[in-house]
Amino acid sequence: MSHVHVIGGGLAGLSAAVELAPQARVTLYEAGPACGGRARSFHDRALDAVIDNGNHLLLSANPYTFRYLDLLGARETLKGPGKPVFPWHDLEADLTWTLRLSPGRIPFWLLRRGSRVPGMKLGEVMALLRLMKADDQTRVADCLMPGQFARRLLEPLAVSGLNTDVERGSARLLGNIVRQTLAKGGAACCPWMAANGLSETFVEPAMRHLAGFHAQVLTGTRVSALKEEAGRIVALETSGGSVALGEEDAVIMAVPSPVAAGLLPGLEGPDEFESIANAHYRLQRPLKPRGSLKQAGFIGLVGGVAEWVFLHDEVLSVTVSAANRCLDWRNEEMLEHIWDELRRALDPLIEGFLPEEMPAARLIREKRATFAATPEQDKKRPGAKTAYANLALAGDWTDTGLPSTIEGAIQSGLAAVGALGFRTAFAGAE
Repeated sequence: MSHVHVIGGGLAGLSAAVELAPQARVTLYEAGPACGGRARSFHDRALDAVIDNGNHLLLSANPYTFRYLDLLGARETLKGPGKPVFPWHDLEADLTWTLRLSPGRIPFWLLRRGSRVPGMKLGEVMALLRLMKADDQTRVADCLMPGQFARRLLEPLAVSGLNTDVERGSARLLGNIVRQTLAKGGAACCPWMAANGLSETFVEPAMRHLAGFHAQVLTGTRVSALKEEAGRIVALETSGGSVALGEEDAVIMAVPSPVAAGLLPGLEGPDEFESIANAHYRLQRPLKPRGSLKQAGFIGLVGGVAEWVFLHDEVLSVTVSAANRCLDWRNEEMLEHIWDELRRALDPLIEGFLPEEMPAARLIREKRATFAATPEQDKKRPGAKTAYANLALAGDWTDTGLPSTIEGAIQSGLAAVGALGFRTAFAGAE
């Protein structure tokens, strides 16, 4: 049986390992103390609560993500409204509304004032067609039309989806998201979140799955070099010693772009990055939301620093995407500013009020969270295949056609498996 060495225990590496486990002997190497990468949970001692290192919202049009969860029996660890419902609040206008998409492809929601973006004009929707037709040089801002449809919906979706501002972001990548979600109707846009933490949904079930197939998972083990002979990888240098590869063995490198470039000199990949900041507030008691906030469990904010707010029992979690703009902010200053925005947005939507004094809080900054999703950086993304016969690449920074997302990471793992000639359900595998 072939032996596949998967370097990196983020979602791309886990996706590849889960797919390979029934077909080959698998060893996974993770440099950190736990797998999961940017999609894991941990107990924060300062807050005395389990928090996610990042907030992630899934949509029902993420086929490979849901296939991954189904393979692991983990779909039931998600929570969501079961409908395409998205609460919003405009901090500048002090206006709350709910986007309610119609389930089919015909966008009846655009005709209902209680379902669409307030203040929008129907002509502004042409921006969606522009995005879907955009070439690989066009930026998001070039496709948008002035008005509230862009300001209150497309711009925040672009920033959160691309993790890059609209002036620089790739219209092609955003157009691919629109094509797979809004263009397919509300049934493709139902939002889902991990109910009890990202690790319980994405990581722990994968560990159980791999153990069931006797795969070896080596955490705290860094791969420092690859040895090549005659166009093949023949050995790995790890913090635990040298590992020789047999003639039928293969390697999947599922590490961040800078790490991959260090292991594989000459590899071109994205070299410009954007940060993400996540703020977590420990409440004295769970909130009691009303209306669509209760139904959805999250809300999008426009016109401020905070972008997405997630209700997790006694923890309020906030995401700030494209956060390079906030690098000069002190942590405490940023936490206080976001708390003020939360009070303004949530107080009308909950029973009682958030306290004026900010509770215990934690700000987590990921300075290189994703590659900058610009046209220039998108062109630098390599495919899964490499010049080495037994080496494939995985990671949300590879050429998936999507920006850095959970769906893109899982898809990349499947593409790497297919590039090595193993069975996979990925439609793009050769």
